[in-house]
Amino acid sequence: MTTLLDRFLRYVRIDTQADETSDTSPSTSKQLTLSRLLAEECEAIGLADVSCDKFGNVMATIPATVDHDAPMIVWVAHVDTSPEFTAENVNPIVHENYSGGDIVLPGDTTQVIRVEDNPVLRELIGSTIITTDGTTLLGADDKAGVAVIMTAAAWLIGDNTLPRGPVRVCFTCDEEIGRGTENLDLEKLGGVCGYTLDGEGRGMIDNETFSADQAVITVTGVNTHPSKGKGVMVNAIRILSRFIAALPTDWLSPETTDDRDGFLHPYVFEGGVAQSTARIILRDFDTAKLAEYAELLEEIAEPLREEFPEAKIDVAISQQYRNMADGLKTEPRAVAKAVEAMQAVGIDPLLSIIRGGTDGSLLTEQGLPTPNLSTGQHNPHSPREWASLDEMQTAADVLIKLAEAWSTERV
Repeated sequence: MTTLLDRFLRYVRIDTQADETSDTSPSTSKQLTLSRLLAEECEAIGLADVSCDKFGNVMATIPATVDHDAPMIVWVAHVDTSPEFTAENVNPIVHENYSGGDIVLPGDTTQVIRVEDNPVLRELIGSTIITTDGTTLLGADDKAGVAVIMTAAAWLIGDNTLPRGPVRVCFTCDEEIGRGTENLDLEKLGGVCGYTLDGEGRGMIDNETFSADQAVITVTGVNTHPSKGKGVMVNAIRILSRFIAALPTDWLSPETTDDRDGFLHPYVFEGGVAQSTARIILRDFDTAKLAEYAELLEEIAEPLREEFPEAKIDVAISQQYRNMADGLKTEPRAVAKAVEAMQAVGIDPLLSIIRGGTDGSLLTEQGLPTPNLSTGQHNPHSPREWASLDEMQTAADVLIKLAEAWSTERV
């Protein structure tokens, strides 16, 4: 019998890193490796209506066992991993019967998962922890969610005595670069609401996220041989550096904000004298503030345009996703049933905000109300990423109870 741990270890060893500079969909073809494997596994465990399209979107159905027409819900996870750190040759390490204390990662001993920074580890002594070796991401974001969904689906298919309405299973690509639902056919997907399995820890229901835009700052200068640069050269690197230096640092930055504070975050800087670019993410729970942040970027650019008239300074803003809170109001049962399911497995759930976004942000905006649930992942986008097998199992148990909770409803 394939276990939850077996699935998780198999999935994280497959490199599925997304590439935000790519104009293909999915952004990297290697994501299709896992998508196609998941479609095969869905077929093998007996799910119905299994499909995998050219964009890597996998869909399948867990048929209902109740006699009446119950509403269909959707479970969603993404196969891609963050482009912020390598996910090539992932070497997961299983720490059975975790004894407590800091965890030194053997592939790079400077990488240490410290209890001080991860206090939840104190509650997991004696359980199984999975880490990287310190040289790559683990990929628990979101392969923990993928493994949880596949485990719950296999359990439900194997026991038709459990009451459930129809459940759609969906795996997407490119969530990490804000394109997870770009080519997803929502009419084919169906459902009255969805649940992304993409949250940290145990017992949390994320019912509010950041709203997000991206800014691409492009400075086009004038290049010439430096020996003849006087009065001719306009160095794009220097101008863009001035722009970045003018961004707030004691406020509106990830380093100085928390809770409901928004921020501007420059995370890529590249180019040369002739042209340099920076990518900046704009985040806030109040969507209207994103326009204020965009205006601030223009205010930084304008004096530089006046000082360097030979240069071109472009500030291009694109929308990424929006706070799911408003959309969830259209289907209040989505969160209420998640609360019911967690209470059924003995958890006192915490309704929480997420300082980021999920496929659920986009799905909610597109008309499928989709809160986000815990999956046992921790420290995403980092070589210090880790996952708790116990918390992952709890997440699978919650999904089974969630299917049961919805089975009492009628279309």
